[in-house]
Amino acid sequence: MTFNDNANVGGSTARRRGGGAAIAGGGIAGIGAIAVLLFQLFTGQDISGLVGGGGAVDSGEATRIEQCQSGADANARDDCRLAAGQVVLDEFWEGQVQGYTPPQLFVVDGATNTQCGTASNQTGPFYCPPEQAVYVDPTFFGLLRQQFDATAGPLAQLYVLAHEYGHHVQNIAGIMQEHSDRGTGPDSDGVRLELQADCFAGAFIGDMTEQVDEDGVAYLKEPTQQQIADAINAAQTVGDDHIQQQSGGGVNPETWTHGSSEQRQRWFETGYRNGVAACETFGIPGGSL
Repeated sequence: MTFNDNANVGGSTARRRGGGAAIAGGGIAGIGAIAVLLFQLFTGQDISGLVGGGGAVDSGEATRIEQCQSGADANARDDCRLAAGQVVLDEFWEGQVQGYTPPQLFVVDGATNTQCGTASNQTGPFYCPPEQAVYVDPTFFGLLRQQFDATAGPLAQLYVLAHEYGHHVQNIAGIMQEHSDRGTGPDSDGVRLELQADCFAGAFIGDMTEQVDEDGVAYLKEPTQQQIADAINAAQTVGDDHIQQQSGGGVNPETWTHGSSEQRQRWFETGYRNGVAACETFGIPGGSL
């Protein structure tokens, strides 16, 4: 259990959007298909044609997520956990970034159109810069649990959400614009952006128990070692080298866009232990990242 049951998390502005078809929990078979999904995690690249599924995509109005008022609600449902995570993340970044403006959070139901492509459990969670919006389909966590033997527990889910929030911070702080020629490879700006977002996520998780509701109740409990291990496991699972291995091919660092499993784990832990100030991935010389 991650949230304190009596914490007030009713301030979320998260909305539900979607209604079109997407991959069902048992609709994909085989390690290759799951590797495709993992490749899309944190990228928002829809290559669903390679794995089947798809269908109608909804572009209707978003609706407020209801019945997500307490920490107990957040512990019981993935969508409420994401909505509650929004509350805590916004408070964290308001204390870190002067003039912070929060992103929109859309919890996807099925599939929906965005300015950055289709959002669904086929694309994985992603941040859309022109909208300043984070899109997450919570059924994606079920796919990882069922077919990739990943725990994808509560803290790992918050890590995923916090990673996308990290991209929002990079966007509003001008970091994305300064390093727009991202390229590929272990020392590329693209990898540095992703590792910094991992570090930002670790910094949030290291500090998250300090955030309190209007009654002074801590939103979140102190994470257990198992929960921290679960979050680290999520970082390792989406390392470029691990995804390439699971896809059945050889490891080719020159094609990396997000960093190796070791790098992602290490930068998450750097943020967790040392905070946001330690997340300067662009100051690390090539070969030492």
